[in-house]
Amino acid sequence: MSDEYNEAALPEDLLDTFHEEEFEQPRGGKPQQSRADELPHPMYRLKTLHSSETFHAYYAGPEEGVHFLKGCDLEAALAGPRPTKAIEPAMNESCALCAAVEARERRSEPEDAARAVESAAKEHRFSIPCHAFVVAPTKYGRDLAEVLGMVRDLSVVNADELVLIERPATVDDYRRYLDNLEREKEAFQKCRVRIEAHRLPMKLVSAHCLLEDSKILFFFTAESRVDFRDLVKDLVGVFHARIELRQIGVRDEARVTGGCGVCGRILCCHGLSDKLNPVSIKMAKDQNLSLNSLKISGPCGRLLCCLSYEHQFYRDARRELPNEGARFAYDGTLFKVIEVNVLSNKIRIAGEDGRLLDMEAERLKYLDGRWTIIAEETT
Repeated sequence: MSDEYNEAALPEDLLDTFHEEEFEQPRGGKPQQSRADELPHPMYRLKTLHSSETFHAYYAGPEEGVHFLKGCDLEAALAGPRPTKAIEPAMNESCALCAAVEARERRSEPEDAARAVESAAKEHRFSIPCHAFVVAPTKYGRDLAEVLGMVRDLSVVNADELVLIERPATVDDYRRYLDNLEREKEAFQKCRVRIEAHRLPMKLVSAHCLLEDSKILFFFTAESRVDFRDLVKDLVGVFHARIELRQIGVRDEARVTGGCGVCGRILCCHGLSDKLNPVSIKMAKDQNLSLNSLKISGPCGRLLCCLSYEHQFYRDARRELPNEGARFAYDGTLFKVIEVNVLSNKIRIAGEDGRLLDMEAERLKYLDGRWTIIAEETT
């Protein structure tokens, strides 16, 4: 923290209001994975409602008389009483169906899917249904979160980052969440006015009110570090609550706000995954894409996240294919590879005599340190 962020002269009630975080920069090395038998079971993946961030959690509370409701059920309950006992069996059937689909996709055997559902029911007699709302501690504070499902592969779970699900969300929690949404809109507008009044070089992204804490979080982007001490004091006087400002990157701005990608679908970072993997221009080159920045960049102005999703497939496929520029003799002429199409598994070669040929990549074999074309089999 630089000198302009010195907190020594600030009141004690403001000492925890200054915080900046750059989500795009990894913190420390890769976390060590824990053994599966050392982790509590079952394990769930949760998503925060305000930023689409995900984390792992487990539940160790009572099983009898506890009902976990989805957001639609909580919203319907606001209109009037609704029997929760009738909701739970339908949810459990939905979770069983999800397990069956996952097993069928993993094993491609319908009978194994039924066995997987039966064994999962025996192993976990009680499980939180998918898309249920729970109250759990996040890195921002206690908040409402959505259960995305049960974690099957425990090797991706880091025990140091696990949290305990405190309880299922109630109708009062959901009502408070809806009220906070209105407060966030008002807080966003007032904070933006204060930023303009202080002439600070920062862009406000979103505001968030925690479920059970009198604290308001403001997320912003900026090209450099910003001295927002006067702004925080101003906001404390306006809202009479603890204020926390967090600086995020442009990729995280897209993840928080959402939007539509060039493919016409919702942004991957917002709707599919919150893991912002590093993306390089080399990935675009390996996938033989146009290096036009307008075509390979997302709304955030950075390279498309989907480049990293597909990069490993292209790397594995290219190991069996020659590189562009490779030369070899064929039909009495020296040919050069000018194009490699990984998806169609074909290559285009140009001969010194002016011929252009397209052929299946299976015909090329790497023998004795060079590429050789195998003659086609005749029937």
